[in-house]
Amino acid sequence: MLKNSRKRIKDLPLNRIAPNLVTLFALSSGVTSIRFAMEGKFEFAVFCILMSSLFDALDGRVARMLRGTSDFGAELDSLSDVVCFGVAPGLLMYFWALGTTSPVGWIFALLVPICCALRLARFNVMLDEGPQPSYWKHFFVGLPAPGGAYIALVPIMLYFHCECDFCRNGAFVETFLLISAFLMASRLPTISLKHFRIPVRFVVPLLILAGFYAGALVYKPWLTASLTFILYLLSVPLCSYVFLKMKAQEESKNEEKPATEENAK
Repeated sequence: MLKNSRKRIKDLPLNRIAPNLVTLFALSSGVTSIRFAMEGKFEFAVFCILMSSLFDALDGRVARMLRGTSDFGAELDSLSDVVCFGVAPGLLMYFWALGTTSPVGWIFALLVPICCALRLARFNVMLDEGPQPSYWKHFFVGLPAPGGAYIALVPIMLYFHCECDFCRNGAFVETFLLISAFLMASRLPTISLKHFRIPVRFVVPLLILAGFYAGALVYKPWLTASLTFILYLLSVPLCSYVFLKMKAQEESKNEEKPATEENAK
């Protein structure tokens, strides 16, 4: 048995390792963000968290492309997400503002990693529960961990753009941390683009819009990023409305189907 185990480890194919390497890049970026925050280099700290989200988006795609998905990779990804999108944003916002402006700032800083961990634990459990109803296809259950980090970082990104002291106000920062934590731990539907398809007639306008957006990111990066994440936050109520409408339609179809079968008999 031991010899077989050693042989499996020795012959582990590259396609099983590559996705985990990408996950480790994400984890390294998240931990480096904490270091920069402790040194007062806050722009670098925010950039590292954004880089973590990029690597986090890539690791799953690399795993599927190389057919290298594994239970080990899934667990490693969840542990990395807790650090990158829970611990790092919470500590960053505490070092940047809450440590000097709020007597209860540490409590709000703790909420983000706690709710991030709860969200990821629930996600891992749901994977074993089987497929969800079809109306969940375009939605996540609660805010994804990277999305929670984006919302938590809005005040500091606004500050980078305008250097307004209000952005460092304890109550203002705590509001965004509380919203981020609540949405991650909640079961509210939030938008998922995994199965979203674009009609052919909208491809060219979308590419043009993407070009304008890329230009805005280069010209005013922090303002553009802040507005993007604020719009993302505002999409949550709209997602809830669309979700409830789709759920009602699905349940209505399911109720009509037995009635039709009964009439056929």
